[in-house]
Amino acid sequence: GQLGRAPLVLADTSAWVEYLRGTGSATHVALRAGVEAGEVWITEPVVLEGRDIGTVVFPDAEVKVFLTASNEERARRRVDDLRARGQAADYDTVLARITARDAADAGRAVAPLRPADDAVVLDSTRLGFEEVLARIEGLVHAAMG
Repeated sequence: GQLGRAPLVLADTSAWVEYLRGTGSATHVALRAGVEAGEVWITEPVVLEGRDIGTVVFPDAEVKVFLTASNEERARRRVDDLRARGQAADYDTVLARITARDAADAGRAVAPLRPADDAVVLDSTRLGFEEVLARIEGLVHAAMG
């Protein structure tokens, strides 16, 4: 594999996360999951986020992490994020949307939501960001040898 040939680079991803959340692109991608993908060529190690990255897009990735949390915790985090940006957010509505999207993604015929067989499942329900990051960094460093 290519993982050991380049340094691990961690960057502030807040702008990227903000872009994804602001555009609703994660939902847009979920709605287009049945579209057949073409070949993708990656020349350097990358970190990708997506519901079918490890099972469909890059099934041969050297490190796969299926990051999860309870729906209730995910809704709480999302409401906190929205409110921190001055946007109105109703917990019950956010929770219902998360639950519905997960059910739709898990039940779809093409690329259903599931961890890859060789993925590490990391439940972040009771973990802070720094602890999640440290665990993932540990997995990457272990894979690099």
